[in-house]
Amino acid sequence: MARESLEEKKHRAADIIAALKKRYPDVKCALNHSNAYELLVATILSAQCTDVRVNMVTPVLFKKYPAPEALANASQVDVETIIRTTGFFRSKAKSIRESAADIVLKHGGKVPQNMHELTALRGVGRKTANVVLGNAFNQNVGVVVDTHVNRLSNRLALTTHKDPAKIEQDLMKLIPQPQWTLFSHLLIHHGRQICTARNPKCNSCPILNTCPTGPKLIAAANSLASHRKAPNARASHGGA
Repeated sequence: MARESLEEKKHRAADIIAALKKRYPDVKCALNHSNAYELLVATILSAQCTDVRVNMVTPVLFKKYPAPEALANASQVDVETIIRTTGFFRSKAKSIRESAADIVLKHGGKVPQNMHELTALRGVGRKTANVVLGNAFNQNVGVVVDTHVNRLSNRLALTTHKDPAKIEQDLMKLIPQPQWTLFSHLLIHHGRQICTARNPKCNSCPILNTCPTGPKLIAAANSLASHRKAPNARASHGGA
């Protein structure tokens, strides 16, 4: 693909969003939650873990600890036992308990609604704060850059960076602010369904015509398939 201007890249990003919205009209946050507290805890637990696994754990956790006050006073061992299958359960248990304690002591039991105060909580980085602000409070403060957004934004040539902070800055220049949260959901969902890390389903991709990487992957796959067939063809010819 020829070098694009910023405006050209913005138009292509708009086409990508339109196509993905049509493909995934009901896309939303994959972490089950009913309030900001639950979403914050679920997002912390989702580090190095699948959303499916987190959603299996949180119903038990939230039934026993339905509010920050309860979680702040919870036993470390009890919390570890409940969240064990999410991985790194000791540090995660400490993070959600200490975050809950800070919410109670510093914020009157309410999850803060700004980036500065959220990222001051234990276990909360910019990505987690963006998830909470965008989905619990409808504030498009930034773009969530997880492994799927990182992979797809590079494949789509919307960025050349690998560092999430730099990727986020590139995407914020291309995507209209009201769509920042939606854009993350679309790329995450597409990354799980079609544009997987291994063996992406490029032939069934709704944004293949706007992707500079997809045609290359298809060509490489076709070339590999032809190469694998060639020895059999020669053997058959020689035997005749």
